[in-house]
Amino acid sequence: MNMLNLTVKVDVSTVVGINFCGFFLEKINKGIWGKGMNKTLKRIRNIFDRNNPNIVAIIIILMILAVATIVLAVGLGPVKVSPANVANIILSQVPFLSGSIPHTWTDLDYNIVWGLRLPRVLLGMIVGASLAVVGVTMQALVRNHLADPFILGVSSGAAATATLGMLFGVFAILGEYSLSISAFLGAGLTIIFVYTISRVNGRINITQLLLSGVAISMIMDAITQIIILSAPNALGLHNASFWMSGSLAGAKWGYLSLPLVVMLLCLAVLLINYRSLNVLLLGEEAAGSLGINVKSTQKMLILVASLMSGVTIAVSGAIGFVGLMVPHITRLLIGSNHKNVLPVSALLGGILVVWVDVAARMVIAPEELPVGILTALFGGPLFIWLLKRNTKEV
Repeated sequence: MNMLNLTVKVDVSTVVGINFCGFFLEKINKGIWGKGMNKTLKRIRNIFDRNNPNIVAIIIILMILAVATIVLAVGLGPVKVSPANVANIILSQVPFLSGSIPHTWTDLDYNIVWGLRLPRVLLGMIVGASLAVVGVTMQALVRNHLADPFILGVSSGAAATATLGMLFGVFAILGEYSLSISAFLGAGLTIIFVYTISRVNGRINITQLLLSGVAISMIMDAITQIIILSAPNALGLHNASFWMSGSLAGAKWGYLSLPLVVMLLCLAVLLINYRSLNVLLLGEEAAGSLGINVKSTQKMLILVASLMSGVTIAVSGAIGFVGLMVPHITRLLIGSNHKNVLPVSALLGGILVVWVDVAARMVIAPEELPVGILTALFGGPLFIWLLKRNTKEV
C-alpha cells in the first residue's frame, strides 16, 4: 500500500513538473519572458557599445567583479576558507567596524587570510593593473597593438641584477627587500641605456628605440645566463628560475605600498594626457600638426612605462602577455579612446592576474606553478592570432 502511495505521489509530481515546464516554454515562445530577456541583452550591448560605451556602468561592474574576485580568490587554496569568513576577517580590520563583525573564524583562518593570501591577491591586482596600463602606454608610444611592457628590455635588465643578488648575495646589505631593490636597479639601468641609444639629433627615434631594446635585452639575457651557469648551489638556481618565470609567492604587506602608489600616480598622469595618446596614434607628424608636443609626450610615456615596469617586475618577476592581451581585449569591448581604455584595462588586468594566480596555486597543489608560465600558455596563441590578423589587414 505504501509503495502504491509513493508511486502515485511520484507520478503526480512528475506530471506537475512536466506541465510547468511546458507552460514555461510556451510563455517563452509567446514572448512574454522572451521580450524581457531581449531587452536585458540589448541594454548590455548598449553598455559595451564600442562607439559610445557607458563607461561609468562598465567601471562599476568591473569594480564589483574585482571585489568579488578578491573575496573568492583569498578563500581558494589547499585549505579553503568560506567567502563569508573571508569578508568578516577583512571587515574586522576596518576601523569602526571591528566591534560589529561577528567572530566566525578560527585562528588558522585568520592567519591564512590576513597573513598569506590577502597580500598575495592584492599584489596580483596591483601587478595586473600595472602591466595592463604599461601595455596600453607602450602600444600608444610605438603605435602598434603587438607591443608589450617588456619590449624595451626592462625585464631582462631586472632579471640580470636580481639573479646576481639571489645567487651571490651582492645586494644582501639591502636587507629583506634586496630582491625588489636589485630588480628595480637593473630595470632602471636598462631603460637609461635604451633611452640614450635611441636618441637621434636630440629626439627619440621609435625604430631606434625598439631595436635598442632588443639589443640591450639580448645582452642582459646573456649576462643572466652567465650568472646562472656560475651558480654556487642548486637551491639558489631554482629560486632564481622560479622568480624569473613570474610569481606572487613572496607577497608581503610591505610590498604593496610602492607599486600601488606608482601605479595610481602613473595612471593619473596618463589619464590627464589621454588626448595626446589618442592623437599620437595618428603618427608623429599628424600629432605635431594638431598641437601635440611629440617630443615631451614620448619622454613622458617612456618614463611612465619604465617606472611602472621596473616597480612591477621588482615585486613579481616577469609576468608576460598580460600587457599584450588585456589592452587588445579592452579595445574590442569599448573602442580605442584612452580615456576609457586606461581604467578598464587596469581593472581587467588585475582580475585576470588574480585568477591566473589562483590557477597556478591549485593546478598541482600543494606545489604551485609560476604565474608567468600560465599567462604565456594563454598569451602565446593570442599573440599568434593578433600577428596573423594584422598581417591580413596589411
